Amino acid sequence: MTRPPCTPAASFPLDFAWGAATAAYQVEGAWNVDGRGPSVWDDFCHRGGKIADRSTGDVACDHYRLWREDVEMMRTMGLRAYRFSLSWSRILPDGTGRVNEAGLRFYEQLVDALLEAGITPWITLFHWDLPTALYNKGGWLNRDCVEWFGEYTRVVAERLGDRVRHWITLNEPPCFTGIGQLDGVHAPGDRLSFASFLRIAHHVLMAHGRSVQVLREVCPRPVQIGFAITGNARIPHKDTAADIHAAKTLLFSVRRKSQWNMTWWMDPVFLGKYPADGLALFADDMPEVTRADMDLIHQPLDFIGYNGYTGDRVESTPEGPLEIPHDHGHARGLLGWVRMEPAAIYWMTRFLQERYGKLPMAITENGFPSTDWVDLTGRVRDPQRIDYTARYLMEIARANREGHPVAAYFHWTLMDNFEWAEGYHARFGLVHVDFRTQKRTLKDSAYWYRQVIESNGASLAPADEMDKVEKPIATPTLEEVLA
Repeated sequence: MTRPPCTPAASFPLDFAWGAATAAYQVEGAWNVDGRGPSVWDDFCHRGGKIADRSTGDVACDHYRLWREDVEMMRTMGLRAYRFSLSWSRILPDGTGRVNEAGLRFYEQLVDALLEAGITPWITLFHWDLPTALYNKGGWLNRDCVEWFGEYTRVVAERLGDRVRHWITLNEPPCFTGIGQLDGVHAPGDRLSFASFLRIAHHVLMAHGRSVQVLREVCPRPVQIGFAITGNARIPHKDTAADIHAAKTLLFSVRRKSQWNMTWWMDPVFLGKYPADGLALFADDMPEVTRADMDLIHQPLDFIGYNGYTGDRVESTPEGPLEIPHDHGHARGLLGWVRMEPAAIYWMTRFLQERYGKLPMAITENGFPSTDWVDLTGRVRDPQRIDYTARYLMEIARANREGHPVAAYFHWTLMDNFEWAEGYHARFGLVHVDFRTQKRTLKDSAYWYRQVIESNGASLAPADEMDKVEKPIATPTLEEVLA
């Protein structure tokens, strides 16, 4: 699809949330310190044979100990917002009941430090690490999980709700339900029936609704609440009405026996009902669903969170929408599912807002996995990440210019960390982490992103203009290197 080059100037609102994101299990470490209880991810990793490099999140980035240094690092980068998750079992070691004061105090101190640094905290309540104690009681299969999550939300909101105004209830429910309990690739590693998956999904959506209710009840100031969905975007192959319609149709169609159905997660939350095509396909596997259930799920939200990395191109054919295979050699990151498709952000924003209303979008994750290292000069050169990010930010600029508001962008991720079943070999961070010493090194992309933030997006430049960006260390000549 061809169109004039994007000019980003004046395409980001003055209060745009320029940020980066992490998740508790991926960065905190301290898995058994200060009263924290185990989670399903601790158990999954400790079982052995489940993680690509046989690693765990036991230490990860040691953020639990180094959080002050990390907040100062964020200040240096010029971040305006930081999205992070809380470890449920650090706060409630048994999932319910007894509160671990040390865990709550850690998050209180982190929030206070962020606010002092001028960085707005965006808290994700659940990013996949269900307490083991609750999993042993049936976990998300148990309908009681709705109130378990409500209780956890209440404990957090009573302690942090006076300072935190931006909340995300759940991160990527298709992943922790489908990859974790249908495919068995992520924690807890179950391979359940599709009927059990649908039951879990329904309970998860109800837990989301209960959490929203509690946040609005407990927080003393007005809050902004959303939840973060994911899934490949659908991109029109050509900028024609037929291809646009085909892409939108495919995005919102339900596929059999799959967790990757956008409307299955979004329609109940925003429209108060499951999609009709899904109900027909899944009729034999559906759990009992009441009107009260749907009313609980259908709580008013303030933004749509989307974790977007790539998309699939679609064209219209006489037989219906057709997904076009990616060609050999298509630009992609170290993890093959991160393919370069910047238009994914624009089209997902446009399509979701056309279906669910003009709630602002928050791009709650977007990033590029590579094999970055500190070179002989002490610098981490990552031009591919800069180019990837610039292209996606330009599509956010396009969406804003055309009346599809995007209010926030969170780069995945702040620093290299434990990438779930992939372990540590794929590096997504703006900051390089030496996992032996825990030394942090800002990559070229971090300095580039700082200038983008300072200019509110006006300085967006392709990677080949990186030499114009101020760096902490000058590029050496070949003679200097060999000397």
